[in-house]
Amino acid sequence: MATFKGDKIPTCYASCSIGHNDKHTLPEKLKAIAGAGFDAIELSMPDILAYGQQISENRSELDPNDFATIRTVGQKIRDLCKEHGLKILILQPFANFEGWPKDGKERKDAWERAMGWMSIMETIGTDMMQIGSSDAEGISSNFDDLASDLAELADVFAKKGFRIAYENWCWATHAPTWKSVWEVVKRADRPNLGLCLDTFQSAGGEWGSPVTRSGLIEDVGKYDLDRRWKASCEELSQSVPPEKIFFLQISDAYKMDPPLENKSDRSGLRPRGQWSHDYRPLPYDGGYLPIEDFTRAVLKTGFRGWLSMEVFDGRGPDKYGDNMHPYAQQAFSSLQKLLDKAGAKA
Repeated sequence: MATFKGDKIPTCYASCSIGHNDKHTLPEKLKAIAGAGFDAIELSMPDILAYGQQISENRSELDPNDFATIRTVGQKIRDLCKEHGLKILILQPFANFEGWPKDGKERKDAWERAMGWMSIMETIGTDMMQIGSSDAEGISSNFDDLASDLAELADVFAKKGFRIAYENWCWATHAPTWKSVWEVVKRADRPNLGLCLDTFQSAGGEWGSPVTRSGLIEDVGKYDLDRRWKASCEELSQSVPPEKIFFLQISDAYKMDPPLENKSDRSGLRPRGQWSHDYRPLPYDGGYLPIEDFTRAVLKTGFRGWLSMEVFDGRGPDKYGDNMHPYAQQAFSSLQKLLDKAGAKA
């Protein structure tokens, strides 16, 4: 459990999500995470599928739409978490839900996946699902349409007592910033629909860039960029009610040298998506984004909820080897350091 320093700053809870690595099995991750002092995990669909393949008799890959089999695997994961005293905070990451044409096959598929994921949530014992702002082509740019879709799903989830945490993915098609997803959430106006905020997604979207040699957004000068970033953080701290922040994800990013090409990769993933998937270290572990600013802004709202270390560090094995325990301990220590620096001024 991570604590803040200061007479008026109470305890928050710490969760951990470590990106997929073929050498790191889910049981090993859980043991390391619990041993480091974390309270919970974010359970990702890739980890469920990988563990399902590991325990299957023929080591065959699971169909991500075979929800009956995934629920069976989910129950085993729930039991493992219980053994380690870990809560499953959330099921993630659900992609490309909102904004599809009303009668299109994409919308039908999105709803079928959402209902399947909801059944998995029941099995694993979590009440929250994360939806990332869509990076799909062909979706509506009208925030009322995006809000309507999320409101409709939130109403279905409410019948089960479930919540949706909507996160800005900084490479999203129409809602890449905290302010844009907050606008969608406000328009949807559902008590069980809130925000997942993320230090990387905001600092990496509004201040940093993986396609420039400076590592910065270069359409404005450095002074104006810093001023704009500080103003965004201040606006967040003054405008978002703490109860609408369901949790905060924390990671940094490497400055890319050489920069990434300013185009989508073969899978269609945009540069900031590529950056997100492979180059997100722990705080104070080689990154350069102003994540303390963003963490401080979230704390200034009055938020005192779940904090989650969500890292995807392709360089991690070279730095830490295959033993997950020192890495998990470093994750917890870096979280405490970040809170000391950001929380002391909250």
